[in-house]
Amino acid sequence: MFLPKYPDSPTPPSSHTHTPADPTPVRRSLPPISIDNEAVAALLVGGVVLTALLAAVAITAISVAIAAVVLRSMLRDHHTRR
Repeated sequence: MFLPKYPDSPTPPSSHTHTPADPTPVRRSLPPISIDNEAVAALLVGGVVLTALLAAVAITAISVAIAAVVLRSMLRDHHTRR
């Protein structure tokens, strides 16, 4: 009753047809790149500076959050004592 009805086909279709593969394309080599020691040093210094700035921003944000919690606590105690 609930079985699917398949169309009648005298010959089943082939599941895989073989097609010849194209020859692999020739890879072109990139031009040589010379890496200067000064460029590496500048990149490292820039990374260190950016990391230090990110750390400074994170520490400042944490300090401001702590100060806000302390001030809120002090003001709440001040308002309840009156």
